[in-house]
Amino acid sequence: MSFPPQFLDELRTRLPVSEIVGKRVTLQRRGREFLGLCPFHSDSKPSMNVVDDKNFYHCFACGAHGDIIKFVMETEGLAFPEAVEKLADLAGLEVPKESPQDRERAKRRDTLHDVLEHACKWFEQKLVGPGGAEALDYLRSRGLTKETIARFRLGWAPDGRTLFAQSMKAEGVNEALLLEAGLLRKREDDGAVYDYFRGRIMFPITDRRGRVIAFGGRILGDGQPKYLNSPDTPVFHKGRVLYGLAQAREAARKADEIIVAEGYMDVIALSQGGFPQAVAPLGTALTEDQIAELWKLASEPVVCFDGDTAGMRAAGRAADRVLPMLKPGHSLRFVTLPQGEDPDDVIKNHGTKAMRELLDGAVPLSDFIWRQELAAQPVTTPERVADFQRRMRARVREIAERTVQESYSDHIENRIREMRRAGRQSGGPGRGPRRGGFADAYQGAQISQGHRTNVPSVMARRQQQIVLSALLNHPALIDELGETIGVLAFDDPFLDKLRQQIIEIALADPGLDSDGLIAHLTRLGLSDACNGLLSGETLGHAAFARREAPLSKARAGLTELLARIGKSQLEAQLADAERAVAEEFSEASWNRLASLRSALASLNSSAALEETDLGRT
Repeated sequence: MSFPPQFLDELRTRLPVSEIVGKRVTLQRRGREFLGLCPFHSDSKPSMNVVDDKNFYHCFACGAHGDIIKFVMETEGLAFPEAVEKLADLAGLEVPKESPQDRERAKRRDTLHDVLEHACKWFEQKLVGPGGAEALDYLRSRGLTKETIARFRLGWAPDGRTLFAQSMKAEGVNEALLLEAGLLRKREDDGAVYDYFRGRIMFPITDRRGRVIAFGGRILGDGQPKYLNSPDTPVFHKGRVLYGLAQAREAARKADEIIVAEGYMDVIALSQGGFPQAVAPLGTALTEDQIAELWKLASEPVVCFDGDTAGMRAAGRAADRVLPMLKPGHSLRFVTLPQGEDPDDVIKNHGTKAMRELLDGAVPLSDFIWRQELAAQPVTTPERVADFQRRMRARVREIAERTVQESYSDHIENRIREMRRAGRQSGGPGRGPRRGGFADAYQGAQISQGHRTNVPSVMARRQQQIVLSALLNHPALIDELGETIGVLAFDDPFLDKLRQQIIEIALADPGLDSDGLIAHLTRLGLSDACNGLLSGETLGHAAFARREAPLSKARAGLTELLARIGKSQLEAQLADAERAVAEEFSEASWNRLASLRSALASLNSSAALEETDLGRT
């Protein structure tokens, strides 16, 4: 949806950036500007500037930059039209509609939202009333607290064919709207209307903003279907919605993690157990739309389905669905729960710590599809081994994005070589005292994969460590190369946060030498991290990053390394930004494009300068 430029300008004029940012960040006035802690990285000293006169915010540590629309999009996980609509409500502006038909549809959707909200309150009242005792007892038997029941607005649909319909009629709710909202059904033979949900615990399904758009109902007892969802309506499309998203969004952004569970109760149990960043698809495998929604909150959502056959099948379908969608930095990770246990069982039987350990041990997509194909048929003969390798290569070709496909191909070919080497060492398939030796050898290769076969990821992590080591030993380079380093993102979350911390300290205290920078990090409890970065293991093959290296040598080495690991990342980000501007121009998208162009140009010019200097020496 597009908006007239005049309307967007009026929106920015009516709402100062400091007012919108100030709802989430405590701001301190500094002359005509404001200063506060940046919400987009772990900020311990104020590094975000807010300039009302120019309608933008900017973080000098992580490079976050934009206007009020981008800020709302980034902090609340909203799409551009939704962010504009929310800000328009705050400004008291009516969002312009493109046509009379659009206005009529928008009015109709608003009316349906009102009807669904009214129904939600009715179901909530029935749960705590005399007729909801059995349902309330069931929820309490599952360990749900009063606060959790209220947080997810759980309710009860009485077991009567027309109880809900009659109550709505008595309250003056339009029957046609109830039918359109999927709350009532009409019989084909005589046109009689009846309640769609009967005798079920009700789970309201909301959009990102928390507006009720549909319901899921769980039957008490052994009836079928066990779970029943609302049909698709003008405000609800099952394949585009994630249950619990409104409740999980804030926690997901803070944790930089989103957990994808299997169903309603899994989400609620995880939330109550200390993992509020959980959502679930609505009875189907993850769709492309849902994956795109998840990526707005975290780059590698964790799929955490039950450890039974159905759960593994659902996880496999999610892997199939995401492969063609992969893009640099975005994927899925997978947790396999103990057989016969769901997240609620894990938390109750083993504790929150055990659940955290399972999530931290989630395997990447590449490992998951490797195991998926291996499980399809034992690799006990040369023919089966060859078929396994053929299938793995075919899976890699499903990836549409060229650079990701190339990285996967390198990774899989390394693992296949390791598999062959292990097979030769074991005597080959079926030879010698080890029956099915190739399969046994595979297990050894799988166990050692983190140390020997995952060469690309190990090398990438080492390169990122060397970048940080060079900055620790030569802080003067932060000022020279800070723009490039600021927009890069390291794959390793800990190293990425450490990168942000180093930049933040250097910007807050210019002129720090190496000892001063390390002392700052030590006071933050990061002495072990510093020792690791400065160890011989990290610096053994990176003489330019050592403290005794001349600054010119350190600059040349770091510039070359940044060009090697950062240029492709910046180019990919730049291509995304160019597409965003082409699809829907806004000041925020243009500012991001300009920032990335500047960073890439800075990197290229630094690299060219170093090449020139090297040529002179």
